[in-house]
Amino acid sequence: MTSRLPAAPIGASTPSRRTVVKAAAATAALAAPLAAAPLAHAAEGPAFLARCRGPAPLPDGVLLWTRVTPTPDAVPGSGKGPDVTVRWEVAEDRGFSRTVSSGSTTARAASDHTVKADVRGLRPATTYYFRFSVEGASPAHSPVGRTRTAPAYDATAHGVRFGVVSCANWEAGYFSAYRHLADRTELDAVLHLGDYIYEYRSGEYRSGEYPAAANVVRQHEPRHEIVTLSDYRIRHGVHKTDPDAQAMHAAHPVIAIWDDHEFADNTWSGGAGNHSATEGPWAGRMAAAKQAYFEWMPVRPSTEGTVHRRIRFGGLADLHLLDLRSFRSQQAGTGSGAVDDPDRTLTGRAQLDWLKSGLTSSGAAWKLVGTSVMISPVAFGSLPAHLLAPLAELVGLPKEGLAINTDQWDGYTDDRKELLAHLRDNKIQDTVFLTGDIHMAWANNVPARAATYPLSPSVATEFVVTSVSSDNLDDMLDVAPHTVSLAAVAALKTANRHVKWLDMDSHGYGVLDVTAERAQMDYYTLSDRTDPEATSSWVRSYRTLSGTQKVERVHEPVR
Repeated sequence: MTSRLPAAPIGASTPSRRTVVKAAAATAALAAPLAAAPLAHAAEGPAFLARCRGPAPLPDGVLLWTRVTPTPDAVPGSGKGPDVTVRWEVAEDRGFSRTVSSGSTTARAASDHTVKADVRGLRPATTYYFRFSVEGASPAHSPVGRTRTAPAYDATAHGVRFGVVSCANWEAGYFSAYRHLADRTELDAVLHLGDYIYEYRSGEYRSGEYPAAANVVRQHEPRHEIVTLSDYRIRHGVHKTDPDAQAMHAAHPVIAIWDDHEFADNTWSGGAGNHSATEGPWAGRMAAAKQAYFEWMPVRPSTEGTVHRRIRFGGLADLHLLDLRSFRSQQAGTGSGAVDDPDRTLTGRAQLDWLKSGLTSSGAAWKLVGTSVMISPVAFGSLPAHLLAPLAELVGLPKEGLAINTDQWDGYTDDRKELLAHLRDNKIQDTVFLTGDIHMAWANNVPARAATYPLSPSVATEFVVTSVSSDNLDDMLDVAPHTVSLAAVAALKTANRHVKWLDMDSHGYGVLDVTAERAQMDYYTLSDRTDPEATSSWVRSYRTLSGTQKVERVHEPVR
């Protein structure tokens, strides 16, 4: 998450939330989406207003998700509505003439009438179709969803393809990136790297310092900042009404991790930059956010309250997914030497050991690491003040120009040093970090020591995808894309020789294609985030060849 608030120095009290000007009048306001037309439909009986979801795949199974509205008043976050039995079916064909598994579960108000079915006994690397239904006097049926199992653990997979997205701010624009990924029938899954929702009250995210970014495309529900369990449930429920989100979830398994805005800006284990004592105890707010997340997102419930996990795609790739909010130390203050303190952590000791062990023992050709914040170091060269200030907002750098982003791996250098040394010392090759967070697209080599690169080796590579809709540089400055940002791009690449490509202005998504020989990220951009019918176009591709630990440009996408 790109910080809109400065990180509090360690030992300082939690800062009060900043005062912002009110957002301009909405250009396409979505008024009470949970209480309008969908509820009229629900009045006749149970309804599947949030549609159905096909979450992270296993070789022998999938986790199916839906939310049922049993009565008109049982809207998300209401705590109302009776228990209702929900039947699920899985078939090999869309017409359900070859059903392979079925069963039932119960939707209850205690879980906001969301349900999950962990279906096993399926064949590896196989496409399946699924649906939900409620029987009775007023039967209801969900739309049909599509999902796919992963390859067998020991299978020789010839290739795997992921859509990759992050940072979808409801008020900043439409989720057209999701629609374009839904249209891609060849994907094995979509990887969402965090900031699936934003916690701000309506208009708050759009900074008053940059009035060009003040327009709200569609308003949040609830309109206030979300703090309680009911608030988080409502906000998640609104996002599930988005037609592009519904299309993506129905078309592909979605593998998701959280970043900070699923809780509050600049979350750490004991608080957040966007949390004050007047909003109640942090532990209660974080617990509420996690409960709503596990209810509403297509992830398997976690008894440890974390999303870090590992998914294998045959012998081709292991996907290691990180939780970089639950265990981290508080962000360091501007210019603080605490960034190098070995007692501070981004990952937590147990998670870092888990990651290192998994990388060492992996028998997969590629080690993919889903990290919600960028691992590559970033130093700033000489930039004019009018560019440095908004860039500081986007990447979390202090406006004074100090080269540190204390919310990312740059703010926890000991964890990064240990992890990269582990890759180097154990000769672990073909590790690729997949990152979101900062509303820009990057292609980076990850050096063991940035200060001496390229004399010191690159031990991994990193592909960073831009935001689905959240502000980037041209939005904040109200300028044409790829005009004033060109100076900033040039300065950044000069000061960071491991950064091979950077786009500060576009919104969009990535498509990662992995074979035994290479991992390639194709970057796609959207024509206009404020247009619900936005088109997409390919803009750039980078790949890393097996054994090189370096990225190189490719002049066409895989497909």
